[in-house]
Amino acid sequence: MTTIEKAKEKIQENGFLDIEVSEKIDYVEEINKLRKEKNAVILAHYYQEDAIQDIADFVGDSLALAQKAAKTNADIIVFAGVHFMAETAKILNPTKKVLLPDLKAGCSLADSCPPADFAAFKKQHPNHLVVSYVNTSAEIKALTDIVCTSSNAEKIINSIPKDQPIIFAPDKNLGSWLIKKTGRDMLLWDGACMVHEAFSIEKILNLYAENPDAEIIAHPESQDHLLKVAKYVGSTSGLLNYVKNSDAPKFIVATEVGILHKMRQESPDKILIPAPVDDDNCNCSECFYMKMNTMKKLYLCLKYELPFVEVDAELSKKALIPIERMLELSK
Repeated sequence: MTTIEKAKEKIQENGFLDIEVSEKIDYVEEINKLRKEKNAVILAHYYQEDAIQDIADFVGDSLALAQKAAKTNADIIVFAGVHFMAETAKILNPTKKVLLPDLKAGCSLADSCPPADFAAFKKQHPNHLVVSYVNTSAEIKALTDIVCTSSNAEKIINSIPKDQPIIFAPDKNLGSWLIKKTGRDMLLWDGACMVHEAFSIEKILNLYAENPDAEIIAHPESQDHLLKVAKYVGSTSGLLNYVKNSDAPKFIVATEVGILHKMRQESPDKILIPAPVDDDNCNCSECFYMKMNTMKKLYLCLKYELPFVEVDAELSKKALIPIERMLELSK
């Protein structure tokens, strides 16, 4: 059995191609060469490691990445993100090959909404329209009427007739924030993102006392007590734009620390402080899953076109409908 055959066998166990690579390899050069040869596009989320963001064809939040995936002319999509993102790209491009450097790069928020449990919950409320966050599995999207992201959630909720009852899933923190923003009394699924629930409000307020010229900015997946003290609450791209356009010199940023790389590139004159978490061994909130992708894994998955993401054809057709509704409403 060859090395690649052995590596293929282990993908199910490891989640990625575990093959030795020369220490002398120039990943940037090799990835650029392979990308051109294979007509591949590399899409990366803002929470990926710096080197992956720098080599990507496009870096964005969940909405922008979905929009880019829907329009690409590439033959291969390499998704440097987590599983639900690559799965969404595959649903939008059923005939294209969609690669994910590590299949085990999951999402705690998506995991907080098991399909069987959610199907039973939905059945208990048959008159409710389901709006689900993009951070969900294909099975949840197939049970959904309209998908949303933090960038367009408020717009999508406001587009629904006021007399229509709504289930919002899976993020209870984003859902609570949307209830305050829109005035809609939505039924919330009890899910959350472990990254955005890790922030320490006590440490953040102490940090703010030491930096009174700073503004606290936060992602709406964060808990309510943090959102109440934030000067600005917005999506990942919203936070980026706010920092760029604000006159404030300093920011305490309450979202996954990977965003600081792009913020520093776009706003080099601003001082950026990652919001601290409850863990005494860590100064910032980092998504373990997002950081599972590496330059080595990215190179190997593009070289061998493994591992790839598959979605059942019938499930994909059902899940596509609410995604397309989101994209149409986001124009």
